[in-house]
Amino acid sequence: MLTNFIGYLTFEKRYSHHTICAYQNDLVQFIDFACIKRIEEFNEINTPTIRGWVVDLFDKKKTAKSINRKLAALRTFFKWLRKEGLVFSNPMSKIQGPKNEKRIPAFAKESELYSEKLDVLFNDSIEGMRDKLMFELFYQTGIRLNELIELRVLNFLDDAIKVIGKRNKERIIPISSSLSDLLKAYLTQKNKVFGESIFVFSQKLGKKMYPMLVYRRINQYLSVATNLDKKSPHVLRHTFATHMLNRGTGLETLKDLLGHANLSATQVYTHNSFAQLTNIYLQAHPRGDKN
Repeated sequence: MLTNFIGYLTFEKRYSHHTICAYQNDLVQFIDFACIKRIEEFNEINTPTIRGWVVDLFDKKKTAKSINRKLAALRTFFKWLRKEGLVFSNPMSKIQGPKNEKRIPAFAKESELYSEKLDVLFNDSIEGMRDKLMFELFYQTGIRLNELIELRVLNFLDDAIKVIGKRNKERIIPISSSLSDLLKAYLTQKNKVFGESIFVFSQKLGKKMYPMLVYRRINQYLSVATNLDKKSPHVLRHTFATHMLNRGTGLETLKDLLGHANLSATQVYTHNSFAQLTNIYLQAHPRGDKN
C-alpha cells in the first residue's frame, strides 16, 4: 500500500532515509488505528477520525513534538493521494497540531571542551583517531549525525567540508587548519588499516559507520567531559551553535552553517546566548551584581 508513496518521498521529495523510515512507521500506526485494509478506504477518513487518533496518541503519552511529526507524515501522504487522484478530499486541511513545548537546547561549557582536557581521552589507535575526529567535527562544524556518517572523502576540500544535509541540500562549512590536519592524518592511517573507501568514516570492506556506534562513542566522551543529562552528538551541535553566538556570530551566518531551512529554527539558540550575555553584563557593568 505504501510502496509508491515511499518511492515518491525517496526520488521526488528526496527526503532522508531517517525521515522516510519515520514517516513509514507513522503511517503504519495510523493505518492500524483506522483499520484500513485497502487504499480506497482512505476516502472514508474524515477530520474527526484524525482528531481521534491525536487523542489516542496523547493517551499513550506521546509528546507534542512526536504527534506533530506523525501529523506531518499524514499531511504529506494525503497531499500525495490527492495528487495521484486516489482520494477526493483532504481531511488534514482542518487539522492543527498541538503546540510544541519550548526547550532550551542543552550545551557544554567551553571550559569542559578544552582541547588539552579532551586529548587525554583519546588513545593513539585508529579507533582513537577516529573518535577524536568525530568529536571535533561535531563540535567545530555543528553537523548532524547522519551528515557525519554520509561524509565522503571527495567532499573534504582541505579548508572546508561539503555536507549533504536534509533533503539533499548541500552546504560548505569552513574548517580550521588543525581539524584539516587531523582529517588528513586519519584518512592516511585508515586507508592503511581498513583500505580505501568513499566514506570518511567506514568500517572494514568500506562499509559506512552505523549511527549507534557513533552515538555510543560520543556519549562515552561527553560523560567524562561534562555533567549534562543529555550526552549525544546533537548536544555537540547545540554546543557549536551556542558558542558561535556567544562569540559574536550573526544569526543568518549561523543559520547557513547549521543548514536550517528558516531563521526560526536558529533563534532557539539565542536563549542560551542571552543567558551568557546577562552573566557578562552582571560581571562587567559597574552597577552589575558581582558575586
